[in-house]
This record gives sequence, C-alpha cells and structure tokens, in this order.
Amino acid sequence: MLRFLVRRVLGAIAVLFAISVLVFLIFNIVPATNPAARIAGKNATPQLIKNVEEEWGFDKSLPEQYWTQMKLIFTGEVTSYSQAHINVDKRILEGIPATASLCIGAAIIWLSFGILFGYLSAVRSGGWLDRGLTVLALVGVSMPVFWLASILLYYFTYKIELFPASGYEPLSDPGQWASHLILPWISLAVLFAGFYSRVLRSSMLDVMNEDYVRTARAKGLSQRKVMVKHVLRNSLIPVITLFGLDFGVLIGGGAIVTESLFNIEGVGLFTAEALKQQDFPSIMAVTIFGAFFIVLFNIFVDIAYAYLDPRIRLGTSAA
Repeated sequence: MLRFLVRRVLGAIAVLFAISVLVFLIFNIVPATNPAARIAGKNATPQLIKNVEEEWGFDKSLPEQYWTQMKLIFTGEVTSYSQAHINVDKRILEGIPATASLCIGAAIIWLSFGILFGYLSAVRSGGWLDRGLTVLALVGVSMPVFWLASILLYYFTYKIELFPASGYEPLSDPGQWASHLILPWISLAVLFAGFYSRVLRSSMLDVMNEDYVRTARAKGLSQRKVMVKHVLRNSLIPVITLFGLDFGVLIGGGAIVTESLFNIEGVGLFTAEALKQQDFPSIMAVTIFGAFFIVLFNIFVDIAYAYLDPRIRLGTSAA
C-alpha cells in the first residue's frame, strides 16, 4: 500500500509541474501582446509596466521567467493590479472556508440522494419506483444552476422570507452559517444528485450480471447482503471517479455561478471578478490553485479505489 501511495504522489507532482508549465506558456508566451502590460491592467502607466516586467522577470530568459512567476505564486507574493493591489494568494485563502462550506455541504446532499436514488432504481429496475426516480433525476439534470438558484431565491427569500438573501456567515455561528448556505447547497446539489443516481443505477445493473454476484447468491447470501457488499461496493468506483473530479473543480473555483448568485465571497466569486476585469495574475493563480485540488482529490480517488477493489492496489504494487 505504501508503494502504491508513493507512486500516486510522484505522479501527482509530475502532473502539477506539467500544468504549471502549460499555464505559464498560455499566459505569457501564446498571446501576441506584452505580458507585463496585460498583467498591469488596462490603465497602467509606463512606470507600472516596467515595474511588472522586473517583478515577474520578463527581462530574463524563459526558464528564469517560469521560476520567478512560480515563486511569486507559491510564496504568496502575487499582486492584483486590477483589484486595488490586493494580495491574490491571501484573497484565495480567505475564500477557501466559504467555498469549502458550500461544496462540502452540497456534496453530502448530492452523494446521499444520488446513491440512495441510484440504489433504489437498480433494485427496483423496471418498476414504478425506478420510473419515478428516473423522471426525478432527469428533471434535476435538466435544470440549470442559475435558474434553480433564482427560483429558490425568489420563493424562499423574497416571497416567504424563510432564508437570508445572500452572503456567508462563519461556522462560529452554526445556525446562521447553515441558514445562509441551505439554498446554495440545494442549487448546487440537484444537478449532481440526478446525474450520480443515473451513473450508479447503470453501474449496478452491469455488476448484477457478473459471475461473482451469481456465485454469492448461489452460496445462499441474503439479497440485501449481495446488493450492498458485492454489487453496491463495486458499483461505486465510477461514482468515486466523478466525485473526485467534480469536487476538486468546485473547490478550485468551479462554483462560480452559485457563489456569484448568492454573493458568497469564496474562490468562485473571486474567479468571476478576476475574469470580468481580465485580472491575469489572479486568473493564473486561481488556475494553478484549482489544478492542485483536482490532482489532490484524484489521489484520494485512487486510495478509495484501492480500498473498494484490492486488485487495483495489488496490481499496481506488483508492477
């Protein structure tokens, strides 16, 4: 198991390095304009552009430029010239609690309902319950996040005034924290819950036809034990794959629409502001930040694979 983890971590480091090089090339080499002028902003003075060139190393060779810029990003010294000279890394770190609260709460909801609905649909395949859950899942998948969020805000905030309109409250006040996040959680979770339930249903129906499942039934195991221990456990692998990617993207700023609509000052809202103002230092830092979380959660996915299916761990260790 240790060798398995070491291989995954080394692979993740290699991926992050490749992503950092790619981001550097896209932001600095590909555009046919002066990168220092783009970083300094639309209304930059010649002196500011010169200062940016020196700070970001644009007067040096490409390897030195790459090293200088990565050093700025990873040491927390990146400054946004478009947003009142704020420290980008500090702003991202300040937004993580809000984004994490939004994504973790929504993930608990969509995983719980996605697995429950997917399991029930597979167990009652072809029945009225399966058809009803299929319709419900398709409705959830078909509703855009911005539309559902707007409807929830209109009815539950402005119509009956049940939940606060927007903003984020720290976890130090659990009641206010939850009341401000319930509507964003639902808005973000509905789409994923519907999709995950369909993926799990399809995976379980495939696994139910495997030889080892028929062998388990022939041994006299109860239907519930067969479904939970053999079918559900092995059917969760594609769900875990999706979750690792989706959750990493959301934590890395992918919940832009939800955070913007509910004015949650997390990484997603900061990303939206950076895109609106063409704030290249912030966009660059957020891109690498998001890539880090995607790679990190893929490592967690690999560990979950090894737990659910020991053949994966053993196969990798023997290689």
